[in-house]
Amino acid sequence: MMDMDPQMAAALQTFFEESRDLLQDMESALLFMEEQGADLERINAVFRAAHTIKGSAGLFGLEEVVRFTHRLENLLDQIRSGTKTLSPGNITLLLSCGDHINDYLDRLVSATPLDQHFLSEDLRLLAALQSALGENSSATDPSLTEPSLTVYDDVESRTEFIHEVSSDAPVKSAANWHISLRFGQDTFRDGMDPLSFLRYLQQIGEITGLVTLTDALPALSMMDAETCYLGFEIAFRSVADKASILDVFDFVKDNSIIHVLPAHGQIAAYLKMIQQLPEGDQHLGEILVAVGSLTPEELQKALALQEGSDQTGQHLPLGEILVEQKMVQEPVVQGALEKQQQQRESKNAERQLLRVRAHDLDHLVDLVGELVIASAANRLFAGREDLESRLESSSQVARLVEEIRDGALRLRMIDVAELFQRFPRVVRDTARTLNKDIRLEISGEGTELDKSMAEKISDPLMHLVRNAMDHGIEPAEQRLAAGKPAQGSIILHARHDSGGIVIEVSDDGGGLNREKIRRKALEKGLISADQLLTDPEIYALIFAPGFSTADTISDISGRGVGMDVVRQNIESVRGRIDIDSTPGRGTTMRIHLPLTLSIIDGFLVRLAQDTYVIPAEAVEECLEYPQTVGSVGYMELRDQPLPLLDLSAVFKKAELSETRRNVVVVRHGMERIGVVVSGILGNQQTVIKPLGKLFERVPGVSAATILGNGDVAPILDIPTLIQRHYAISAKSALVH
Repeated sequence: MMDMDPQMAAALQTFFEESRDLLQDMESALLFMEEQGADLERINAVFRAAHTIKGSAGLFGLEEVVRFTHRLENLLDQIRSGTKTLSPGNITLLLSCGDHINDYLDRLVSATPLDQHFLSEDLRLLAALQSALGENSSATDPSLTEPSLTVYDDVESRTEFIHEVSSDAPVKSAANWHISLRFGQDTFRDGMDPLSFLRYLQQIGEITGLVTLTDALPALSMMDAETCYLGFEIAFRSVADKASILDVFDFVKDNSIIHVLPAHGQIAAYLKMIQQLPEGDQHLGEILVAVGSLTPEELQKALALQEGSDQTGQHLPLGEILVEQKMVQEPVVQGALEKQQQQRESKNAERQLLRVRAHDLDHLVDLVGELVIASAANRLFAGREDLESRLESSSQVARLVEEIRDGALRLRMIDVAELFQRFPRVVRDTARTLNKDIRLEISGEGTELDKSMAEKISDPLMHLVRNAMDHGIEPAEQRLAAGKPAQGSIILHARHDSGGIVIEVSDDGGGLNREKIRRKALEKGLISADQLLTDPEIYALIFAPGFSTADTISDISGRGVGMDVVRQNIESVRGRIDIDSTPGRGTTMRIHLPLTLSIIDGFLVRLAQDTYVIPAEAVEECLEYPQTVGSVGYMELRDQPLPLLDLSAVFKKAELSETRRNVVVVRHGMERIGVVVSGILGNQQTVIKPLGKLFERVPGVSAATILGNGDVAPILDIPTLIQRHYAISAKSALVH
């Protein structure tokens, strides 16, 4: 990446982040219009996104991005003007162009050189854009030629180049503007080149007249080489609106004097645009900004003038100030006032977001985790001293730490919609590759999960979706023969459940073939011929390394690589995956995930002399262990049998001769058991510490934590313990 001062480097990083957001918005809008049909609002949104990327790239000297995006912008401009249609072919081309721009940004960030593959794709897309535009040669593209500047010696001679545009012409047609520009004296010191702004101005229009102003030049002996004294009066013709022209000078607008005067002949078109605005609670200035007759900066200046207009507090009407300062024509102001009278009186609060670096947020959560441990130690020592004032103070500190913990964890939570937003494009492209008609349905987008969790689960989820499309959804002929619609369906659904997150990937395909899976497993020696397995155990075999039932190998699946990695990645974040499949009707892959990876509410229990932690969301109630139980491994709870799991047997702990034991009833999903422990120690905030390589495969233990006294306590993996207990019970029943 180019060398630059820290301020410009930070601005460039912001450009990369905002450009990726704009490209994602472009993709979402294009995919929506492919399904629901084109609408002018979304077409304009796609055009604005491309225009913003091009403008910002020009300010940083990213000429290749400007060149490519300018071609893309030309096509979008013809589509929104009605000259070209938003055909399926054009949508595919626009999506590919967005991918190419994103690839270019990635290479800039990583300083990766442009290889032959990238350059070939660049030329292919440029040719496709030229073909879509109906061009026969590159000469028709103004971005590939060097416009010339006409320089005039005096201000009077420029007036012949300023013409009126007919009032019948739309606002988006080529219009005349007059730009009065006085650069600030620190322009050179800020690393800016005044001429680069003029060169970029030609990317969005034509400079038909230019006068260089020299009135600010001091005597030669008084000149400072680092001070800018330049000014320009420019006659400009462009399809761009007022705000877009001002955006060209965004990096110098704070220290420069810039005025853009629009053509007066556009009044009729502005009035029409005002009437077409959606209903809402907007002020006069907001309406004028929305249609492009006024810029936000001009509005702020006008409001400041209104604030100081009268010492008695009787402010002049904003409309009068705008007309007096020649910012907006009087008929346009009158039209906006009429529109304001028609709008509803409901106000929508605008949500403001602040970008925070993920590293800083992770560091904050780590510190909060250490604070939780220190708070637990403080509470322990206060209890030993048995001082009422110390106990009250430690309880107050613990409460505040808990609130800080919850607040810090909320900062890391994101809507699952951010995880799901990439899948419409994936389903679209994969369906075309497979020559299948597949519809994607998404629900539960508002469900929140930890950002780090979303990053780790993204690739496994992608593999499950692509696998469902390839193996799950049948070809159209088979679906029609089975009485199904030709179009297949993939459903992505998220929800909260039992203190965790459940993400489901469902398809309405043919379902898993139980006998085919068993046969493949026998061939690979994964099971024996006389082994009795339940349906869930049969389905779980597809997660074995190298396992595949695909008859043919494709670019998408069939090599037996991936499903085992899916399970490993899910289990690495303390999650698990279940399979529910019905032959002929479809399959659901159900991923269970914890809410967070760092801090949880723990329920402490004692087993012999050791302390263990049960996640508090899994605990339902605590009971005294009955002296007699009706059946081995069961007890009666409110006239219902409750399976019992003795942790002493699981972890091979020698039982102490205790007169009283306890049962902690835990639940995961629809299943619950009673965990038999030596004693109950109560609730405590628990900071999750990962296990080392030596202990990460211990059955029934997901992680560990540090207690207030410095001891290490294992955190029990309740889903695994319940699953193993029911599996052992089912096998015993089959043998019996």
